Amino acid sequence: METLFELMRNAYHSTPQGWVGVPLIYMYMALIVGTALYRIRQHKNHH
Repeated sequence: METLFELMRNAYHSTPQGWVGVPLIYMYMALIVGTALYRIRQHKNHH
């Protein structure tokens, strides 16, 4: 968790690419977790 906070803190001291990149990293991570949870639920319904 500390790594995520450090990434966010460093983005505020970064270039415009950092301002755009860090939120995209968080959105990508949320997409991966959401997809995994969906697939787990889908698998449970089939059994």
